[in-house]
Amino acid sequence: MTCLSGAFRAPGWENYRMDYRRPFRGLEPVEQEVAVIDRALEALRAAGILSRADYDLEAMLAHREGVRRAFDVPWTAITPRMERLIYAINAIHRPRTMIAAGIFCGFTFICNAGAALGPGKSYDADDLVGVEIDRAEAQRARDNVRRIDPGGTARVVAADAVSFVTEYPDTIDLLYLDADGTGGRGKAVYLDILQAACQKLPRGALVLAHNTVNCADELAEYLHFVRGESAFHRSVNCFVDPEGLEVTLK
Repeated sequence: MTCLSGAFRAPGWENYRMDYRRPFRGLEPVEQEVAVIDRALEALRAAGILSRADYDLEAMLAHREGVRRAFDVPWTAITPRMERLIYAINAIHRPRTMIAAGIFCGFTFICNAGAALGPGKSYDADDLVGVEIDRAEAQRARDNVRRIDPGGTARVVAADAVSFVTEYPDTIDLLYLDADGTGGRGKAVYLDILQAACQKLPRGALVLAHNTVNCADELAEYLHFVRGESAFHRSVNCFVDPEGLEVTLK
């Protein structure tokens, strides 16, 4: 039996573009952003990927403001819509363990982890790990996270993500993929990371993969794997911006 797959397309998603070097600049009224993401979450709920489509809007705004104040972000392709979508998925799914692979300065990591720490906290987690292969960026990410999470709920490690998930001793309730492989592997490394982690993903785990719209060709093998393998039950590509996010249910 193959995975059931589909797509959610927000109206005008292809025109929703940001200046990557102005990460905290709003692109639309917050009410419109919320409405778009509410529709995406409802599509994920209707597909059976999420149990519900609601989350704490005030906590998300507190998270956003905390990150804006604390983080050094030289650039990012995570739009405000994507930030909200990733935060909301984590707030709804409430992963006990979460690994984010390829976190650069830590912004993508905190979009996931922020639902369980800092001013946007809405649940308790056991282990939240950001993995970044570039040691200098891993240190920047570590410094950023510590400003918003002084208690140390989350941790950042400088490591190769394939090796890290292979050796990870626990199950993984949510795996976020945003890495770039070396040697020309690029975004195709998502498949390597997922295959290394697959046996540690329990039934009901989620896998989030960024850039599944603008890098669809590069991710063709990955997308075929999550949509065509019987190990996965549902997979929806969310076109909320030109980058996109594939959300897959184990």
